[in-house]
Amino acid sequence: MTISEDTVEKAAIEWLQELGYDYVAGADISPGGGASERDSFGDVVLQGRLEDAISRLNPSVPAEAREDALRRVLRVEGPSLEVTNRRFHQMLVAGVDVEYRRPDGSIAGDLVRLVDFDDPAQNDWLAVNQLTVVEGTKKRRADVVVFINGLPLAVVELKNAAGGGASIWNAYEQIQTYKAEIPTLFRFNELLVVSDGVLARIGSLTATREWFKIWRAVDGTGEVGPGALELHTLIQGMFEKSRLLQLIRNFVVYEEDDKGRTSKIIAGYHQFHAVNAAVEETVRASGAAGDKRVGVVWHTQGSGKSFSMLFYAGKIAREPAMANPTIVVLTDRNDLDDQLFTQFARCSDLLNQQPRQADTRAQLRELLKVASGGVVFATIQKFMPEERGDRMPVLSDRRNIVVIADEAHRSQYDLID
Repeated sequence: MTISEDTVEKAAIEWLQELGYDYVAGADISPGGGASERDSFGDVVLQGRLEDAISRLNPSVPAEAREDALRRVLRVEGPSLEVTNRRFHQMLVAGVDVEYRRPDGSIAGDLVRLVDFDDPAQNDWLAVNQLTVVEGTKKRRADVVVFINGLPLAVVELKNAAGGGASIWNAYEQIQTYKAEIPTLFRFNELLVVSDGVLARIGSLTATREWFKIWRAVDGTGEVGPGALELHTLIQGMFEKSRLLQLIRNFVVYEEDDKGRTSKIIAGYHQFHAVNAAVEETVRASGAAGDKRVGVVWHTQGSGKSFSMLFYAGKIAREPAMANPTIVVLTDRNDLDDQLFTQFARCSDLLNQQPRQADTRAQLRELLKVASGGVVFATIQKFMPEERGDRMPVLSDRRNIVVIADEAHRSQYDLID
């Protein structure tokens, strides 16, 4: 049986509708359509929906400040598409900084939310197919675009593997063409999906072909069986509303290398589900009746352990039940300590704070005297007493200090011997 590209597109739309997304054809909401929501083919944000969401989610913010936030989102700019996308992501996750004058004449600062990350039902969810975008002399039509509150946060590009030798990687190349010719659409992009109807991969704005990865699990309780359609699994697993909001909020990070190039990293399915399980266990273990033992996350080589640690640290730092915890990242070698510290420092946006590295035992003790907050790096040797025969003093009795131990098994060898 031959599966046409149109069949794949319809199936993707139906699966999104099953998850509670509204659907409208791209032609209908475009200029001249029966339910137009775009003044021109160059408009990629559904402005009316975004205005409604900003008003709904920020009722206490004055109208002029809400309008300022809207303008700043629509006009977000940067020296490159990657930097522009990073600036928008910060607005999306943290809110848009605004100021306004109070009745007494003083200036107030506030944040305007673009999305409600805690309650999916407060957001507007829309899937659009065949969305035509014109930029300059270029005209392109995206297969499926997913909007949240009028913002085009995901693009799904589809090819028919049975027709003309096309494959999933032809869909990937099509996305690269879109990025070059209609970049405005990708200012607001959070994730990209390519599929031939059977195979499917998810990637970021900057991901090269090898970093478009499969999404193997729906809810993290187990991988789907053989013969399952990867696109169906991906949509069920990643586009379920609460999981998509989680991914955007806690599992997207930007990294700038030594040459100033910006990379956008999205967690893989194993990182997403493992971190969520670890956070749940951390809340349990640190509670009044908890045993203070969270557990172990086992990684194979090359599976992104340092990013798993980073995603975990970022999410646990924002977890309300943890009451602004202090996070200690523990290694047993200076080179590992430096490597992880550099990784976390490059991606500090996700942590919403700059990590600190303890160079001495005395500095470590000072860093752990804080009442709350902080991300501290240290080697395990810095927890030794100053003099042989001394006892290590209690550094803090708070229950919300979380220790992440890298290569934890190695520190046990001498004890076992």
